[in-house]
Amino acid sequence: MSNQNLGLETQAIRTQLERTQYLEHSVPLYLTSSFIFEDAEDMRASFAEEKERNIYSRFSNPNTSEFVEKICQMEGAEDGYAFATGMAAVYSTFAALLNSGDHIVSASSVFGSTHTLFTKYFPKWNITTSYFDVNKPETIENFIQPNTKILYAESPTNPAVDILDLELLGKIAKKHNLILIIDNCFATPYIQNPIQFGADLVIHSATKLIDGQGRVLGGVTVGRSDLIREIYLFSRNTGPALSPFNAWVLSKSLETLPVRIEKHCENALKVAEFLENHPNVASVKYPFLKSHPQYEVAKKQMKLAGNIVAFEIKGGIESGRKFLDKIKLCSLSANLGDTRSIVTHPASTTHSKLTEEERLAVSITDGLVRVSVGLETVQDVINDLKQALE
Repeated sequence: MSNQNLGLETQAIRTQLERTQYLEHSVPLYLTSSFIFEDAEDMRASFAEEKERNIYSRFSNPNTSEFVEKICQMEGAEDGYAFATGMAAVYSTFAALLNSGDHIVSASSVFGSTHTLFTKYFPKWNITTSYFDVNKPETIENFIQPNTKILYAESPTNPAVDILDLELLGKIAKKHNLILIIDNCFATPYIQNPIQFGADLVIHSATKLIDGQGRVLGGVTVGRSDLIREIYLFSRNTGPALSPFNAWVLSKSLETLPVRIEKHCENALKVAEFLENHPNVASVKYPFLKSHPQYEVAKKQMKLAGNIVAFEIKGGIESGRKFLDKIKLCSLSANLGDTRSIVTHPASTTHSKLTEEERLAVSITDGLVRVSVGLETVQDVINDLKQALE
């Protein structure tokens, strides 16, 4: 039975590329830095890439290969490569595909470290970036230049939970012969598959919902095989590979991803509905609330709405700080996608170095609070948010 004919949940559980002579049921750990060869010809042919086999764990390893294969099947991708962190995946993907003089068109709301790559480091190599407003996708083509090579976006965005129309991005990328790269971290392969809408590459920070328990770091890029080949060659020589142990943990995590995501989203919707009716909350953004500006787009391309809820607390920065100080059950952390609910006030923490004008340009208001809703009894989470708001 071909794995391609199986359901996503089955693919996440039943994909197993390697078994030893012991015929283990649970995939073993392959904690080895290198692999041996049968003879000189085997070694020559392996390095000449005349045969597929493991040579060195910086190149490939049974655990990382299995993790990548699962993500590829779930995303509908041809190939992929796994990285030590989500940002290693972002950097290596761009670095492998771009040359000096190339140009990126990116959504204005992207992860802070990605923004730093675009504005601080890439310009040193004569690689430039133009940002389009996530709420004005009709302006995207205005930013495309003759040297534009990549169109990039996150959807949902971090931290304001805006939604980009992936089908529209796919059409624009195809029209202008651009490589469309989508960061799918907030949605996971269970909720959304950007390749179906025209994406060439999909990136995940596996540290977040894919792991789901705040244990390990990891990243992965999947998509077109010709592009992954370039990313693989770059990464094979620069060394950002995912460790076999972390790959083993993440592959195991994928086996419970669907059931975890279902509960995350069920809890998040209840939290969003509670916040929408609280007198000290000015507004709430959650993709499956009808009040969300891109509600129809979200329903078109997402199976569920994710576990991130963004809301505007009345009173600005000071109210945001007081809110954090009163939290008792939820965690105060910059991470997300954990079994434990996490609250963050970006204006006073993760994005405090930006000016108010810069924050507003990416939908980060002074009173914005991001909640990563976990798997606790949802009423306990609501009660904690309620007492902190009051």
